[in-house]
Amino acid sequence: MATREETDSIVDVRQMAPRDRHTRIFADFARLAPGEAFTLVNDHDPKPLYYQFTFEHPGEVDWRYLEEGPEVWRVRIGKVEKAGSGAH
Repeated sequence: MATREETDSIVDVRQMAPRDRHTRIFADFARLAPGEAFTLVNDHDPKPLYYQFTFEHPGEVDWRYLEEGPEVWRVRIGKVEKAGSGAH
């Protein structure tokens, strides 16, 4: 059985212009349903992106490093399911 990380979509921004990366990542995050995630692949530690997410989407982001360099960083970025939003 596949893990959640294995079924996440991949957003690889390494070949994108740096000025375009955050716009793409936030657009992909906006399309996620609660409980869904994607794996970001980057060429550096995306820590500034983490701070931007926690500022703009407090309590909505699940951020988990899967690989931490030195050449490739992989981060699972998920949209948190809000309490009481599940089916009963």
